[in-house]
Amino acid sequence: MGNSHFQFKQFSIQQDRCAMKMSTDAVLLGALAHQDNAALILDVGTGTGVIGLMLAQRFPGARVHGVEIDEQAHIQAAQNFQASPWKDRLEGYHAAFQDYVQSHAKTKYDLIVSNPPYFSNQLKSPNIRKNWARHDDQLSLKDLLQGVKQLLSQEGLFWLILPLKEMNLFKNMAVGADFSLRHEYQVCDQPGVHPHREICSFGKGEFFERVSAEIMLKEASGEAGRTYSDLVKDFLLHF
Repeated sequence: MGNSHFQFKQFSIQQDRCAMKMSTDAVLLGALAHQDNAALILDVGTGTGVIGLMLAQRFPGARVHGVEIDEQAHIQAAQNFQASPWKDRLEGYHAAFQDYVQSHAKTKYDLIVSNPPYFSNQLKSPNIRKNWARHDDQLSLKDLLQGVKQLLSQEGLFWLILPLKEMNLFKNMAVGADFSLRHEYQVCDQPGVHPHREICSFGKGEFFERVSAEIMLKEASGEAGRTYSDLVKDFLLHF
């Protein structure tokens, strides 16, 4: 998904200004994250804006905000928002998430989503903007959790996608911050292969009816997996 332009069924994405291009991770999160009757949604690290656009498509009555630290990505996301059928319900903010939390402390979101940077203490690229998108120097999982706790409504849900190791760390932090795990989806490339990503949701307080499932990107035959196809059929062409 590294082309400068990507066409969806109901909108398109320009991404030549973005250090991190659109990915399967983003599409999965945008297709899966949900909360009943969500009226106000926040995408943390919106990048191209693809997740925010998918959520605007899925939640016709919701307003969607996207916060992005990288100026060029913010400009591009705003352009993608304006070119979409839902431009009146989409709004981008150029800020570090920590600063955004401070300036919007009284705002409560029904649904918060993030495809966050997760590399920690690893070799970096000479490209500073790519480092911001990939490494957690600018937004650690701890800072992300603290900000979400401030902005999430009491009945709201926070959804994110991470590799399994980082997700396990986040689960432990979330429990310590009085969140409970509500949904847990393991993403596999194909049958017999160990999962490489998890998509999880968290809510405030205790909860005892966790949903767990597996998403298979491809069948053994090489065809698109049925669970993956069902998720993306309203968005991606050729599904």
